[in-house]
Order: sequence, then structure tokens, then C-alpha cells
Amino acid sequence: MQTLLGKPIYLWLVIWGAILIGLAMAAVMLRLSGPTSAQAISPIPTATASPLPTAQIIQKPTVAAWVEVPVPLEPTAPAVATPVPPPPARAEPPAPVLRTGPGGLPYPLRLNRMNYGVVGHFYYTDRQKVYAIAQQGGFEWIRQQIHWRNIEDRSGAYYWDELDKIVAEADQQGLLVMISVVRAPEWYTANGSDGLPANPADLARFVGAMASHYRGKIHAIQIWNEQNLAHENGGEVTLEDAGHYVEVLAAAYTAIKQADPSIIVVAGGLAPTRTNIHTIAVPDLDYLEAMYRYNDGMIRDYMDVQGAHPFGFANPPDTSFPDNPSDALGWNDDETFYFRHIENHRRVMEQMGLGQHQMWITEFGWATQNNTPGYEYGNVTSYEAQREYLVRALEIVYREYEWVSNVFVWNLNFTVVQDEAGVDPLHEQGSFSILYKDGSPRPAYYGIQQFIAERRSDEAQGIPRMPLFAPAAEAAPARAGEGG
Repeated sequence: MQTLLGKPIYLWLVIWGAILIGLAMAAVMLRLSGPTSAQAISPIPTATASPLPTAQIIQKPTVAAWVEVPVPLEPTAPAVATPVPPPPARAEPPAPVLRTGPGGLPYPLRLNRMNYGVVGHFYYTDRQKVYAIAQQGGFEWIRQQIHWRNIEDRSGAYYWDELDKIVAEADQQGLLVMISVVRAPEWYTANGSDGLPANPADLARFVGAMASHYRGKIHAIQIWNEQNLAHENGGEVTLEDAGHYVEVLAAAYTAIKQADPSIIVVAGGLAPTRTNIHTIAVPDLDYLEAMYRYNDGMIRDYMDVQGAHPFGFANPPDTSFPDNPSDALGWNDDETFYFRHIENHRRVMEQMGLGQHQMWITEFGWATQNNTPGYEYGNVTSYEAQREYLVRALEIVYREYEWVSNVFVWNLNFTVVQDEAGVDPLHEQGSFSILYKDGSPRPAYYGIQQFIAERRSDEAQGIPRMPLFAPAAEAAPARAGEGG
């Protein structure tokens, strides 16, 4: 047997193996016990916040409260479900208070989005072409004025004739129709003229028959037009006539709703004027207030919408009197010459307790070159200025007048109809048109077309019209058994 230092070699191998195992175990223990004071170790950054409890969730990034962001938990603690607070309530306008009206529908009837219409003359013309032009311009509504005296004869028979075609073809084209009713048969008026009927029941019978005849095909009826003007009221008008108008409106409203509750009944838009001469006019704000005061405010139960005619004369739509007058030559020294005069109408409505009702601008526009006395202001408005003013007015309505839900441009095609009838092409009615006499678009048509397309694009992208219509409560309750 071989020996080393007197001991067998295998015994030395056992001793050295034990030593090596011991050294290895010591190194492992040293690693597990952490560094010694002799080791150079970088310091650990200290958080400024207090130590997190073992079960707390690490702070989330700053995001909207209703967006959930996944976050890690501390590795030493089991996951703990932490309740997520509900999203904060968004600020919404107060819900308008609506009564139940005829047919179980809300009262007053309202439009929930901005609508666009145009006034036209659709009798005995190429309606297919004109309707197509209206639709291509983005208009959803047409407004046709009718003369009652041309439809009903002395026997009480109705001859709808061309109006049947106007309504049917508009319905086929998908256009919404508003009818403006004016000019009573002479046998129904007090002085044998063509103003408002002496007996409200006579107009009620007529519009009730019309609503029934065109049920589902006409969507709004406007009762009279600029009734504060003498020539719209048989040659004479006084402030007391405002009460009679309300009686006529109430009777017409009731008859229309009995035939078709879904038809929107529009109170006649007043002509903007300061004139107070019984053979010419009654000031529009005086007449409007008299309408609302009559019989303890009964009108609030007998209309859905108040019409308005805020013409701008020669003044840009952003101007107003007296705060921001226009520098136009003439027709600029009174508030009635300005588009923003409609704000005065709305102020009266709200003061008189009709803030629940929307307004429709059933006529507005700017005249251009013409030779009609009294409309000389149009001679300073070019076709390009007409475009600029109309588009800017639409912008103001959309952005500032949430209480307006429909606008009708005055007018589409009177130039065309005048030319077809051999009327002087410089007559004032054609000067407001947005088509040339050959039916081609003026610059204003293209501007309006672009504006409407942009608004519809906004809606498609979910961009709402702001501010929203949020009417206040009515100033006085409706009386039992009346109206809606």
C-alpha cells in the first residue's frame, strides 16, 4: 500500500475532499448573507413618498376617470381587488319640460337637430329640376306660400290642383314641406279684402281640410305671413289686430292637430319695422308682445314654433344697432335693419314665458341689384357679398342661436319664375334669389351648399352643435282644456 507522510494515500484524498466541500459551503453562505462592510455597493434611491402597504396598488397614470389602466401589484403581496369609482356625471343641460300635446305627442313639437330649408315658388315651373337643385344644395325643407282665396270657392269646395303636384313630387323627392297660408277669400273678411278672416273658424276649416288631404306629406303649416303689415292684413293693421291673430292661430292649430298631430304649427313671422302707421305697419316688437299678452298669454298653448324674418338690408350679419352699427349708406340707423334683431324677438319670447318654444327663421336673405323702390339697399350688395352674408348668418345661427332649429333662405328660384313669366328681371324678389334666371347657381348657393355639407360632416363624426337648447320652465301654467 502506498503512503504519504506515513498515512495511506486514500486517506489524504478523503481529507482534501472534505476541505474543498467546506470551502464551497462557506462561499454559498456568504452570498446568501448579503454584502459585507468591505464591499463597495451603490446606494438605492429613496422614494419621496411613504412606503406602500403591501397590498396597495401602485399609482396610476393621470387619465380620464372612466378609462381603466392595468397596473402591477407589489410582487410580495397577493392581488387585491380594489373597487373602481364610477365615472363622474357629465354636465348635461336640464331636460326641457314638455307637456303632452295633441295625439299624445310632446308639446310643443321641436326639432332635435339643425334643419335647413329654402323658400321657393314651385307653381307651374320645372319642379323636378328645382327640387334636385334644392337637394344638391343640402336643403331638407321647402316652403311654399299659398293663397287661400285661389283654392276655396264660395261654395266651400277646395281645388287643390297644382298644389297636389307640388306636394306629391316633393314627397317623392324626400323633401319636407312647409306651407305658408295667406290671403283669405274676400267673403270671409270684414272689409271684403284678402286679409285675416273675420271668423277664425273659417280658416280653421280650410287648414284642417288641407292637413287631412295631405296627411303625412306636409310637415309644417305657417299661419299667415308678416301679419303686422297692412298689405298682408287687407290694407290696414292696428295693434289690436294682434289679439285677433291669436284667435285665428288658436282655431287653426286645433283643426290642424285634429287632422294630423305631427304637423308643426308655426306662428307667422313678423316684418322687421319701426313704422307705426295703420295703413303701413305696426312695429314688430310691439305686435309680438301684444300677441303674447293677449287673453292672459293664451298663445303659449296654440303654437309649436315662432317664425321670424330677420332680414339684414345692406348690413353684414355681425353688425347690430346701436352697439355695432354698419357703415352701409342708409338703412343702418335702427335695430330693425339688422339680422341680429332676431335676438330682440327671442328676448321678448323669454320675458313673456315662451322660452319652451323654438324659433324658425322662415325667411332671411340679402337683396342684390334691383330697381324696385324701397329696396335700393340691395344695389350695394354684390353676389359675392350676398354669399358672405348668408353663410356668416348661418354660422351665427348654428353657433349662437340654439333656440333656432330651422332656417329658410329667401329665396331659391324667383329669378327663374320671373323670367318664365316675363317679369322684369330686376324686380326685388329675384334680387334675393340664390339662382340666376337661367337656373344656374349664384355664389351664395355654393357657399350655403358647402356650409351645410360641413355641418353634416361634423354630425357624422359625432361633433355636436353647441350650445344645446335647454329652455327654462314656462312662466305660467297652461289652462285646463286648452291647446296641448
